[in-house]
Amino acid sequence: MKAALIALTVAFAASAPAFAQDAAALAKSKNCMSCHAVDKKVVGPAYKDVAKKFAGQKDAEAQLIKAVLEGSKGVWGPIPMPANKNVSQAEAKQLVDWILSMK
Repeated sequence: MKAALIALTVAFAASAPAFAQDAAALAKSKNCMSCHAVDKKVVGPAYKDVAKKFAGQKDAEAQLIKAVLEGSKGVWGPIPMPANKNVSQAEAKQLVDWILSMK
């Protein structure tokens, strides 16, 4: 049992960089990085600031997926975030999970 747990932990840790790499590439391909950056405000907030603001909120993932798909207004100031019609529900979840994983 202990060996299986260790193997699972190692496998998960090894997949984390690939997850981040895939999500970052997805963000670039969907033009998210035109308005956002990981660690600095561009037009929209830095992804690390989003993760910090939503940390510990039970419905953070759902709220952020909705914002990606439908847009949002007034959350980060007067500039609205437009809906991204080129992002599927699954892609929005992947992007949001990546953003929320940032420290």
